[in-house]
Amino acid sequence: MLNKKSVDDINVKGRRVLVRCDFNVPLKDGGITDENRLVAALPTIKKLIADGGRVILCSHLGKPKGEPKPELSLAPVAVRLSQLLGQEVKFAADPEVVGANAKAAVEVMKDGDVILLENTRYRAEETKNGEEFSKELASLCEVFVNDAFGTAHRAHCSNVGVTKYVDTCAVGYLMQKEIDFLGNAVNNPNRPFVAILGGAKVADKLNVIANLLEKCDTLIIGGGMAYTFLKAKGGQIGTSLVDDEKLEYCREMIEKAEKLGKKLLLPVDTTITSEFPSPIDAPVETQIVASDSIPADMMGLDIGTETARMYAEAVKTAKTVVWNGPMGVFENPILAKGTIAVAEALAETDATTIIGGGDSAAAVNQLGFGDKMSHISTGGGASLEFLEGKELPGVAAADNR
Repeated sequence: MLNKKSVDDINVKGRRVLVRCDFNVPLKDGGITDENRLVAALPTIKKLIADGGRVILCSHLGKPKGEPKPELSLAPVAVRLSQLLGQEVKFAADPEVVGANAKAAVEVMKDGDVILLENTRYRAEETKNGEEFSKELASLCEVFVNDAFGTAHRAHCSNVGVTKYVDTCAVGYLMQKEIDFLGNAVNNPNRPFVAILGGAKVADKLNVIANLLEKCDTLIIGGGMAYTFLKAKGGQIGTSLVDDEKLEYCREMIEKAEKLGKKLLLPVDTTITSEFPSPIDAPVETQIVASDSIPADMMGLDIGTETARMYAEAVKTAKTVVWNGPMGVFENPILAKGTIAVAEALAETDATTIIGGGDSAAAVNQLGFGDKMSHISTGGGASLEFLEGKELPGVAAADNR
């Protein structure tokens, strides 16, 4: 059980607080096309303003690879944040991030003021966790708050390096929620605990499968990676996606589930088509067949109706459900039925439902079920590593209570 100092445990009145946010938002023609991440950061920022902190915000945006790229400037974020907060967010336009503008702005801050620094990845040292840049960031503040779970699995200057030179390091509300839901779901769940894993490749989820098998009561496998499991059991999978190097691993996992007395559910039927749709949302001719006898010239691209029913039943009895990865090619309306069925089952259950970032978060939101879930993780890679049972550098760097 992770017990980190949060913004509720610290006194920030009259003190300069550096807050690492996740403002890595999509931009088009200089405008923000999806502001979910800005909205998600507001509770922490508002709390620090209300407590009289002098709030200095920082974040990365895209991959400028250590050089200033005007199209990846955080300037539009400062404008939109000012509107959302109802007060000016002063933008420190320094290509070197901690430069003359930032220092001058920090110098004259009053309690409750807010400044936003330029894209931290304008500095090459950021992603290498370089000492020099970490010290420069630390020189601006007396307190550090990390509210960026999406980068918590990376050790960078702005989330890990800086903590070495600041006395007080806490987590924000967003980060706290991720630790509470994801951490506790895996380490201390209300049972029965059902984990649903989808997505394309077994290789991406090796450690997650192994870790969750030990923690959950039922493990459900869907998506492209199901076909490697089905082939490992001797099934005919046609031209479906398969990870031949991982067949032995899948056999081991099937044995491991048996040994531990866990249910490992695989598709019993599959929605097949003759080729992958191009473009991805193009109309396709489909039929449903038993999942272990797909014709040689056909490929499975979604779970079938019987499997969808079986997976929904398994969810109904659960008290905790973690879902990571879609059941099929959900970007295509014809091949999204399995993913929709699972999302509906999660929306209808009273269980604690946790969506582990990435494609499953996108699927749930696109299908309009977002507000029915207990928690949708803001980090794809970070939530996967959390589910693997790994310690995340960005979480570890915060002070314990």
